[in-house]
Amino acid sequence: MIDPSARIHPRAILATDVKVGPWTIVGDGVEIGAGSQVGSHCVLAGPTRIGLNNRISPFCSIGEDPQDKKFEPGTPTRLEIGNGNTIREYCSINRGTPGGGGITAIGDDNWIMAYCHVAHDCRVGNHTIFANNATLAGHVEVGDHAILAGFVGVHQFCRLGESSFTAISTVIVKDVPPFVMVEGNTARARAINREGLRRRGFDPATIDLVKRAYRTLYRQGLTLDKAMAELSLLATEHQVIRTMVDFIAKSERGIVRCRVN
Repeated sequence: MIDPSARIHPRAILATDVKVGPWTIVGDGVEIGAGSQVGSHCVLAGPTRIGLNNRISPFCSIGEDPQDKKFEPGTPTRLEIGNGNTIREYCSINRGTPGGGGITAIGDDNWIMAYCHVAHDCRVGNHTIFANNATLAGHVEVGDHAILAGFVGVHQFCRLGESSFTAISTVIVKDVPPFVMVEGNTARARAINREGLRRRGFDPATIDLVKRAYRTLYRQGLTLDKAMAELSLLATEHQVIRTMVDFIAKSERGIVRCRVN
């Protein structure tokens, strides 16, 4: 299962069926769960825990020190990767920093395509898609089922809500609410992610509620406070709207408010 040219640190912990390709280095403090496979020419540094049934393609850098000038080499921060993730060629995922809680975390069943970067202290949920060259700066949060198209750039400390959709080459400097599609430099709201909601099994009535909430936020010329007041009333009866309201209420950077004309 392990190519003879691979270098595995004596303190690395690999399940018995883990596959490791030629010329890959698995460092001290790395744990890899059953069913996972690592391609050729990868570098995995620790402390890093990689769960079950992950596929890491050639030439990836996983668990290296964060790109933070304040970080002191040797500081025991971590990277946690869940189960069933696909990480394609040339991706880089860094460990956390003490200032960000010490952990970079990626959930389950994510599809991360070639040349993507996940910086220190990011939190990525489950079932997300990162197209080629999508890049997260530090401390970014990405909700479940979010989709980032190719060449998307996300500013540090931004949050992308669940089932949000970010179009190709979008630059995000504020939070993207759940279920909203954005595009442009800098990001502007375009519509709701109707197709993403349909694929998740949302019924037509619920999708119409999300569309109503979108119109309240972006189409009626309301201030954010007035829009939130209307949405809060609707949220008392509908959990999907409560999800949007709670996300916006917790925003520290503010949300994307401009829309595509």
